[in-house]
Amino acid sequence: MRKKAVCIMSGGMDSTLSAYIMKERGYDIIALHFNYSQRTQKKELECFRDICEDLGVIKKYEIDLDFFKSIGASALTDSSIKVPTGGIEDGVPVTYVPFRNGIFLSIAAAVAEKHGAFKVSIGVVEEDSSGYPDCRENFIDSFQKSINLGTKDDTGISIERPLVKLKKEQIVSEAFELDVPLHLTWSCYQNDDIACGVCDSCRLRLKGFELAGGIDPLPYR
Repeated sequence: MRKKAVCIMSGGMDSTLSAYIMKERGYDIIALHFNYSQRTQKKELECFRDICEDLGVIKKYEIDLDFFKSIGASALTDSSIKVPTGGIEDGVPVTYVPFRNGIFLSIAAAVAEKHGAFKVSIGVVEEDSSGYPDCRENFIDSFQKSINLGTKDDTGISIERPLVKLKKEQIVSEAFELDVPLHLTWSCYQNDDIACGVCDSCRLRLKGFELAGGIDPLPYR
């Protein structure tokens, strides 16, 4: 029986690279995407589907989580809150979606248990998490223990976070090495047609390409 990994994939560069790393390690990929009423939901879903086709996944799930919009409290899900464009600031930014990764990982664990997959991959990166508490490695370690306490004894899920200690330029370089289709990925927090180039996520992506000596294939406004 071939080994399987459930890969949480947003359509962004980090989670896409994480999935390609798992494929490089010999895993069949079960792709998991969430529509949570984020500003760029349509574009992210389009990217996810295109990436899945290139990656050759064995199964994909598209999960709707509309309650994030009801909760609000994030510039990604509440249109009344402006997406910051002045550069990364200290503290937890308004683009943080409350406990998003914890919820994503819980659902990924359920999918993994169903398919007998012992690996769950998530593209968290501590350096560019912008203060997001659910991107910290100690949170992932703690949550892995909780998952295994709450699933069958023989489930034994390990949460892989291959990028967690990397800088953005290292992520870009590794994506080039693995021939990841970066032109299919999306990072912008604001727009779903042409990337804004000024939100935190665009700034980090552009800086990563610059420091890696590469050219970002996406157009920017």
